[in-house]
Amino acid sequence: MKPASNTLNHLLDQLDELRGRLDPRESLSLEQILSRISRVKINDAESLIRLHEILLFLSAYPTNARVRGLAESLLKGFSRRIKTLRASEVDLDSLEHPEVSGIAGLSVTDTFSFFIVRWLAQSHPSEVNLYWDWFEDESRLAESWPRFMPLLEEDAAVEANVPYQTWLRLACPGAKNDLPWLIRQFDSLNKTEKEKAEVYDSQQLYVRWTPAVSATRTGMRLPVRKIFYHREPLIRRRDVSLRAELEKLSPPLQLLSPKQGEAILDMAREASTVRYRELYGFTHGDAKRVFKTNIGRGVDIFVTGLPAEWRLPLRAYHAAMIFKNGVPIGYFEGLSLFERMESGFNLYYTFRDGETAWLYARVLNIFRHLLGVTVFVLDPYQIGHENEEGIESGAFWFYRKLGFRSTSRDVMKLVSAEEDKIAARSAYRTSAKRLRKLVEGSMIFGLGKTPDKSKPGEWDRFQVRNIGLAVQRRMAAKHGGDADRFRAEAVKELTHVLGIRTYDCREAERPALSDFAVMLSLLEDLSEWRDVEKRALVRVIRAKATSNESSYLKLMQKHSRLRSAMISLGSLSAVKE
Repeated sequence: MKPASNTLNHLLDQLDELRGRLDPRESLSLEQILSRISRVKINDAESLIRLHEILLFLSAYPTNARVRGLAESLLKGFSRRIKTLRASEVDLDSLEHPEVSGIAGLSVTDTFSFFIVRWLAQSHPSEVNLYWDWFEDESRLAESWPRFMPLLEEDAAVEANVPYQTWLRLACPGAKNDLPWLIRQFDSLNKTEKEKAEVYDSQQLYVRWTPAVSATRTGMRLPVRKIFYHREPLIRRRDVSLRAELEKLSPPLQLLSPKQGEAILDMAREASTVRYRELYGFTHGDAKRVFKTNIGRGVDIFVTGLPAEWRLPLRAYHAAMIFKNGVPIGYFEGLSLFERMESGFNLYYTFRDGETAWLYARVLNIFRHLLGVTVFVLDPYQIGHENEEGIESGAFWFYRKLGFRSTSRDVMKLVSAEEDKIAARSAYRTSAKRLRKLVEGSMIFGLGKTPDKSKPGEWDRFQVRNIGLAVQRRMAAKHGGDADRFRAEAVKELTHVLGIRTYDCREAERPALSDFAVMLSLLEDLSEWRDVEKRALVRVIRAKATSNESSYLKLMQKHSRLRSAMISLGSLSAVKE
């Protein structure tokens, strides 16, 4: 690999420094350096990556139209630059790392899920193909391919070194690309969607996608009417009060047409797949329930829920895709019960020097008003537990300074000690070793009127997993581990207590009835609930299958007895040491 020239390194250093400050008064310097770089030849992958990320940031956070235009123009030339490096036999492996993958002119290769591969085969059929070089265990194919390749079992059941690729090539009717045909065969199986996925995913087939420029990080853009130019300094974390932002009115939400909703979900899937990620809410998102809102400063946010058949048993699920001046910059995932939301916020690393705290606060504001949630919880992984990227980025202190606290009393003692050191010594920095101690517990933020940040609240020890594990223990103890019998008897008991009949429930409501039944079988006093509480519980269960899970949450928030019962169940560990 040829080293980057001193001139190029110097220009990139200058550009990176200017990007970091993003001072509108330095726009002319930005323009001049961008113009110079456009004429410089790049001979190594690392310099190309560095330039690509700076240009993406400037496209999302331009100081004026000239800077935006130059950044976009340079990005359009990346396919050509990749071809030049490849022709020169430059090692491009570093460009396929998940943190930088998705550059125009390159591919992504992985054992993507059935749902993503099916979507790729339908939406981008000429751009995807099976990648056999990495495939390791062909015996897996013997379990599934005979279903749609006559007489293959004669070979696969007893022979070694079965030429599966030849079987596939000959079975596929005259097509150069056999992947779409293969996916259609799995899709035609007389099985549920989840069962089809189980069969396909068991093969661990590698698929390579070489996306068009419009589906890459380099070229994906949401059409926008007006670009927001940063003529003032960026909003920094110290300028943001999370509590004040949550109390503000929420921007209006516009329900998109199903066609528009599907187009947004396609963009979200593309943005995730080129980064080797898959988000449940984008893979299975409900195109009929995609909302758009603009929060100002060039930021468009699209919120989606799940159709009834893909919903979680107890929690309500919502996801959001975030665009800045048309550039996809991150996503959000929220899992809610009553007024509590477990929030996952991921701003793509290229844009983390932008207005991260303000963006996070505005996203929470949207969900606070849409769903009525007022308690926000962070999983330990989100802040760095067994996640070195989180440790290196200082995620714990980002959230702590916004007002979050640890749910662990022991951790809060360490936090107090660290905060005393920081207050006493301005140059003090928490070590990585100490940070790993601070992230051992969840973090929580509650929007109460007089919050006491040092006192544990009623949600502090809650984990929905505790309910699931307690259900397993009951199934093993009372029903010999027989899930079908357990569900049937739990539903029978619940319908008797609530005074309803299973056949009066719509087909879409029955999974929720079954899920609530096994959970409520853990309660000893359900039969003692007042009639009004039982009727309200029936409305909650039925709402799980309605078109909008926000109504489910809001009915939950009104049911104080169900809330107390579920908090109690979820706050007790079901695992005995």
